[in-house]
Amino acid sequence: MNSSVNANSARFLLGFTLLCLFWALGVLIVNWTGAPIPANVVGMGLLAAGLWMGWVRLEWVAAAADGLLRHLGLLFVPAGAGVMLYGEIIRGELWPIAVTLIAGTALTLAAAAWAARAFTRRGEGDRP
Repeated sequence: MNSSVNANSARFLLGFTLLCLFWALGVLIVNWTGAPIPANVVGMGLLAAGLWMGWVRLEWVAAAADGLLRHLGLLFVPAGAGVMLYGEIIRGELWPIAVTLIAGTALTLAAAAWAARAFTRRGEGDRP
């Protein structure tokens, strides 16, 4: 059992390191170019491109991604505290916030569906 725990820990650390490297690369690019895009979005785009091009294998980041997703609720605690702190401001801007959230959700779902379809089609051609 000890060797399987060590292997799982090593996979998680490798994946987490890769995720952090892509995030850091995104930070460098945004700082260097001054682009008005969040660095984590740039890093995630680079990771998606690396996965699509085959430079990064899904197995390398899967354990870290699964581990982070299992504890995703904890990552929303600071955002929830911010909502509680700025409730009055949010109430004053409720309509623009609601429209933005709905449009952003719709665009995100469309982009995720497009990406899933593209990756599925790419994977089907690789099978014998």
